[in-house]
Amino acid sequence: MKKIIDFLRAHPLTANIIYMFIVACVIFTAALYFLDYWTQHGTQKTVPSLKGMTYSEACRQLQAQSFQAEIADSIYDTTAAPGTVVEQSPRPGSNVKPGRTVYLTVVAFTPKMVTVPHFHNTSMRQGISLFEAIGIKKINVVEIESEYKGLVLGAKFNGVPLKAGTRIPVNAAITIEVGRGYEPEADTDALDLSDDSILNELD
Repeated sequence: MKKIIDFLRAHPLTANIIYMFIVACVIFTAALYFLDYWTQHGTQKTVPSLKGMTYSEACRQLQAQSFQAEIADSIYDTTAAPGTVVEQSPRPGSNVKPGRTVYLTVVAFTPKMVTVPHFHNTSMRQGISLFEAIGIKKINVVEIESEYKGLVLGAKFNGVPLKAGTRIPVNAAITIEVGRGYEPEADTDALDLSDDSILNELD
């Protein structure tokens, strides 16, 4: 040991290089330990399955396991309740670090909005087809007085007249107004079946 000390004293430049190397090794080792602690190296948790849960239920489930929840996308689905989780990333069963954000795709909380087409003065069949083409399925037909039978003259949603370009929910129930047409009046002069006319004919 004394020889090493004497050598370092006799060669100060070499001694400084050795000291710097030792300090660098200590700093590097400390940095590795700090990074392991900071990134929780070797610590992993399994992502639970959230499909079918409501968004609030999924959030509680993730928070209980030290995960974060975030809505990444929403879709329109009339077969599931609004806010229902339909997809997630990372996938269920994935092993990730605690604190990881799990991105969720949920059923939209509000109905999809669609644009009313140009339906005026079309036939009843064509008018219904135009609304069905944009996703409207609840369609009621009422007849109104008009000389043009079977012609679409208007449409209403919640009692409010609709115009082309109006935005309505895709699950809206609408009423289409179709012309009834006027019934031809009977020609009383052409056919007289009164008792007097019959007697006159017999005479």
